[in-house]
Amino acid sequence: MQHPTTSWVNGTLVDSADPALSVLDHGLTTGDGVFETMKAVDGRAFAVTRHLERLTRSARGLGLPDPDHDLVREACEAVLAANHPMPLGRLRITYTGGTAPLGSERGDDGPTLVASLGTATRRPDTTAVTVVPWRRNEHSAVAGLKTTSYAENVVALAAAHRAGASEALLANTAGRLCEGTGSNVFVVLGGRLLTPPLASGCLAGITRQLVVDWCGAEEADLPLDALQEAEEIFLTSSLRDVQAVTRVDDRELPGPGPVTTKAMAVFTQRSGDDLDP
Repeated sequence: MQHPTTSWVNGTLVDSADPALSVLDHGLTTGDGVFETMKAVDGRAFAVTRHLERLTRSARGLGLPDPDHDLVREACEAVLAANHPMPLGRLRITYTGGTAPLGSERGDDGPTLVASLGTATRRPDTTAVTVVPWRRNEHSAVAGLKTTSYAENVVALAAAHRAGASEALLANTAGRLCEGTGSNVFVVLGGRLLTPPLASGCLAGITRQLVVDWCGAEEADLPLDALQEAEEIFLTSSLRDVQAVTRVDDRELPGPGPVTTKAMAVFTQRSGDDLDP
């Protein structure tokens, strides 16, 4: 059970379990919001600048006003301080359309900004994944945006858990490999480290981009069958960092393989050397 924490809601620190948002908030009634999740180690968040830049891109994609980066940083620092000490935490920024009439139209009260922190546990070095039958729509109006409309991911992740896996992988409408519900996917084919391009509809993951930059990965349009042919597979996300996949459905893979092991080591070293790369 998670310990009680303190959150920041529109400038006020509140108990995370207490009611603090209107029932008419557009993020609640329509999923009209965007968010970012950051890893926080000993009260310090990782890659804040990159996360804030993506928060702005997602907000613009929904037609929300640009979030005030200074205010978001202030909210993060207040929450981290209020919940200190927390060795490993999940720091989440949520930015919604604010209070609005019931329906799809936005109101005039301005956005809602929330910063919250939950405890996290270090992920295992290896995991299992399953491919689910639903498709990412790479042509969607919200493709590539990190929105709070996460029902698809909730359903897919529940299916993965029923299959004894920690993550579900999805193809896009063209049948190409896309992403996980909360992760990006990398494969090693013929010794080359590859990941689906953003045009596939996948999220522009912060950890994904750092692995591309630091480990020499290449973007490639990949068939879903690449999961059955790959010599190695791994996932990336803010809380997973680099995590080896040792089972895809009924296929077992040895792991972590040499490319994955190197990516794990490089990411650990580089992220430890610079908290805001």
